[in-house]
Amino acid sequence: MTGYVVITPVRDEVKHIEHTISSMLAQTLPPTEWVLVDDGSTDGTAEVVDRYRASVAWLSVVQRPNRGFRAAGGGVVEAFYAGYRALRSSDWEFLVKLDGDLSFSSSYFQECLERFEQDPELGIGGGVIESVSPTGLVRESHPTFHVRGATKIYRRSCWNDIDGLVKAPGWDTLDEVKATMLGWKTRSFEDLTLTQLKPTGSAAGQWRNWVKNGEASYISGYHPLFVIVRSAGRLRQRPYVVASIGLLWGFTRAWFRRLQRVDDKELVTYVRQQQLRRIFGKESVWR
Repeated sequence: MTGYVVITPVRDEVKHIEHTISSMLAQTLPPTEWVLVDDGSTDGTAEVVDRYRASVAWLSVVQRPNRGFRAAGGGVVEAFYAGYRALRSSDWEFLVKLDGDLSFSSSYFQECLERFEQDPELGIGGGVIESVSPTGLVRESHPTFHVRGATKIYRRSCWNDIDGLVKAPGWDTLDEVKATMLGWKTRSFEDLTLTQLKPTGSAAGQWRNWVKNGEASYISGYHPLFVIVRSAGRLRQRPYVVASIGLLWGFTRAWFRRLQRVDDKELVTYVRQQQLRRIFGKESVWR
C-alpha cells in the first residue's frame, strides 16, 4: 500500500480536534506524515494539539497568527498551503486535506486507498459526510463526482495535473471539475462515512453559509441558469427558504460587486458546458 500525507487546517476546534486525532492514531494504515495547521485558534485548540506533538513521530504542527476572523474559502486554502510547504516527506503518492472536526473508522484510509489502487484513473476521492444535527446524523447529498472539502484525497499525478488548489471560495468543486476536464475520475465512496461533529456551516450560521455558497458559485464561474435551478431545487430541502434565497442573494451580490472570478477561461467554459448539459438532461459530471 502506497504512502499518504495528511494536512489539517484547524481553527477554534477545541471541542472536536481530539476526536480527529484519536481517529488518526487508530488508523490501521497510518500516514507517512500529518501536518496540523493551527490557523490562529484562540479557544485552546493549540494546547490540545501540543499534547500529542511530542509523542507522535509522524505528527507536526504549524502555528499561524490570528488574523482576527474566519476567512471562508480562501482562508482554509492558505492554511492548507502553509501545511503543504511544511511537509518533510517527499515520498508520498496521495495527499489528503482533512478537517479537524471529523470522526471516522480505524480502517478509513486503508479502505480509501484500496479504491485508488483498484482504479488507476481515479484522481480525487473520499468518503461521505454525516453531520451531527438536533435530529441525529444527517447524510449529506451531492453529485457523485463531488468529494467534500472536509475529506479530499488526491492522487499525486492528478494533483500535479490540476496544479493544486484555487485560492478562493469554490476551490473544492473546481479541483474536481478540472480533474475531470483533464481525463481523471473523481468520486465519493458512498459506503465509507465520516462523522462531522458539528453541522456544516455552523461556524458562520446557515444564512451566511448559503450566501457564501452563492458568492463561491459566482467566483467559480457558474452559469446563472444553473444557480437559479439549483436554488429552486433547494426549496425541497432543509433549510428550505433560507438556503434558496441565500444562494441567489450571494450570487447576485457578487455579480453587482464584480468580485474577481477564476482566471481560467478554459475551465470556466467547461464548468458552464457541464452545468447546461445537466439542466437539459444530458450526460454531465453533475449527473
